[in-house]
Amino acid sequence: MAMNSPSLNEVVLSQLFTQARTHNAWLDKAVSNEQIEQMYELMKFAPTSVNCNPARILFIKSPQAKERLLACVSPGNLDKTRSAPVTAIIGMDLDFYEQLPKLFPHVDAKSWFVGKESFIEATAFRNSALQGAYLIMAVRALGLDCGAMSGFDADKLNTEFFPNGRVKVNFLLNIGYGDSSVLMPRQPRPSFADSCKIL
Repeated sequence: MAMNSPSLNEVVLSQLFTQARTHNAWLDKAVSNEQIEQMYELMKFAPTSVNCNPARILFIKSPQAKERLLACVSPGNLDKTRSAPVTAIIGMDLDFYEQLPKLFPHVDAKSWFVGKESFIEATAFRNSALQGAYLIMAVRALGLDCGAMSGFDADKLNTEFFPNGRVKVNFLLNIGYGDSSVLMPRQPRPSFADSCKIL
C-alpha cells in the first residue's frame, strides 16, 4: 500500500475499534461456513515472523463439538460459549517451521528453529496471538461480533482437540452477532500518557 493512502473514515474506524465491544451474549442468528472462510481469507495476511503462520484454528459449530468444548471451559465462560454460534479455538503449531521452505523459501529459515524448543514455543505463541488478533479484526470487518476468552483448562482442551501434542491452544474466540442490549458500559482504558512514551 502506498505511503500516502488515506485514513479510513470514521464509520469504518468505529466498526473496527471505537464502538466495537467484547460480547458475552448472542442473538439467535447463524454464522455460515462461507462467512468463516471469509474471516480466514482476511486474517491470513497477519504479519508473522518469517511468514511462519503458526496458528491452527478449529471453528466449533456443531452441537457435538460444542459439548466437547464446554467440558474444557471455565464455569464463567459456559453460558456465553454455549450460546455463541461459533467458537474459534486459536491453536499454535509447534511444528510450524516445517512449512518454512514453502512459506519463506529464499533463506533456510527452518534451520533457525530445529532443536530449539523454547524459541519454537515463544515464536509460535507470539505469532499465533498476532494472527488471532487479526481474526478479531476480520470478524468485525465482516459485520459480526466476537469475544476473546482465556478461561479454560488448557491441558484438557489440548487432549480433546489437539491429541498429537504438537498443536497447543492459545485462546478462544466466540463469534456471532452480539446482543448489544445486555452490554455493560464500556470500561475505561489507560490514557496515552499512562501507557506510552515517545523517545
